Amino acid sequence: MESLIPANMPFAVMAGLVGIAAAGFLLEKTKFGALLTGTVWTILLAILASNLRIMPFDSPAYDFVFTYAVPVLIPLFLMKADLRRIFFETTRVTAAFLICTVGTVAGALLAFMLIPLGDVSAAVTGSLTASYIGGSVNFAPLIEQTGLADNEPALVSAIVAADHLASAAYLGVLAILPGFAWLAKRFADRDHTGGVVEESGEGSTGRATSLSLALTLTFAITVVAVADWLVMVSGIDGLRYVYITVLAVIPATLFPKQMAKLHGGFELGVVLAFLFFGAIAAGANIPDLLASAPMVMVFILVLIAIHALVMLVAGSLFRLSLPEMIIASNAAILGATTAPALAAAKGWKDLVTPGVLAGVLGYVIGTVIALGIYGLVS
Repeated sequence: MESLIPANMPFAVMAGLVGIAAAGFLLEKTKFGALLTGTVWTILLAILASNLRIMPFDSPAYDFVFTYAVPVLIPLFLMKADLRRIFFETTRVTAAFLICTVGTVAGALLAFMLIPLGDVSAAVTGSLTASYIGGSVNFAPLIEQTGLADNEPALVSAIVAADHLASAAYLGVLAILPGFAWLAKRFADRDHTGGVVEESGEGSTGRATSLSLALTLTFAITVVAVADWLVMVSGIDGLRYVYITVLAVIPATLFPKQMAKLHGGFELGVVLAFLFFGAIAAGANIPDLLASAPMVMVFILVLIAIHALVMLVAGSLFRLSLPEMIIASNAAILGATTAPALAAAKGWKDLVTPGVLAGVLGYVIGTVIALGIYGLVS
C-alpha cells in the first residue's frame, strides 16, 4: 500500500523526516517528554509514521541522509575534540566495547542453540554476530562469505528489516537507561559533560554566526572529502571512518583555540543525528517482518538481550560508568555513526570521540570474530 507521502517525492519525505525530528526536540522540552528524551521520541514517531503508512519504509530521502548527512556528523561532533583531554576516557570506553563484544558473541551462541533456523542457522549466526560488533560494514562481507547473499536474498531482506526494528528499539532503550536511578547507582559515577566538543545552548562559549556556520560546514565536508580520497587511494573501504576521525581530531588537538572559534557545529550535528535516527526507524516494516521471518526477530531479541545483560553486569563489576557502557553498546550494535550522535544528544560530550573510536574498533575486529563464530557453529 502506498504511503500518504510517496517514496518518489524525496522533498516531501525529507519534510516529514525533519518534522519528526523537530517534534522530538519539542517533546523533549515538556515535562513528560523529557522522560523519554528527544532521541526516543524521534525513533517512536518515525516507526509509527511509517507503519501507519504516513511515511514510506524506503525512499531516496533516507538514502540521502545515510549517504551525505551521516559522514558529516562525525567531524561536526569532533571539531572540539582535543585528544590530549580525552585519552583516558577513550581507554575506558574501549574496555567497555570489548565487554560488549563478549556480550554479542555470548548472545549469538545462545540464540544459535535456542532458535531453530534450519540449514541457515550458522550463516545467520555469523552474519548477525558481525552486524552487532561492527554494523553493516561487517555484515556485508559475512552474507557474501556464508552464501546468504546469493542463495537466500529474501532472508537477507528479512534480516535487514529485523535489524532496523531491533536497532531502533534498542537505541530507544539505551537512551532511557540513565533515567533509572536504581540502575545508575550500580555504576561508577562520572561526569561526562566536559566540553571536549562544542557546548550547546545556554552553555555556549560563543554565538553561531553565518560566517562560523559556513566555516564549520566547510571544515566538516572537507574532512569527509579528503577521507574519501584516502579511501580511493588506499583501496580499503573499511578505513573511511578511521580517516574521518583522524582528520577531524588533528586540528582540534593541534589548534584548539582556533577551532574553538567555530560555533554552531554541535547544534548542526545534533539536528543531523535526529534525522539519522528517524531514517533508521522509518525503515522498520513491522508487518512484513512478522510475516516473512518471525524466528529471525526472536533470534535477534535473544542476542541483544544477552548482549545487554553482559554489558550491564560486567560494566557494574568493573566500575565503569553507565554512559560509558551505553555508548560502547551503541557502537557495537549500531556502529560508529550512532554512538557519537547519541553521546551528543545526551550531553555526554567527552564520550563523542571515544564512541567513534569504539565503533571503528568494531569495524576492525567484527568480521574476524564473526567468521570465527561461523566456523565454530558450522
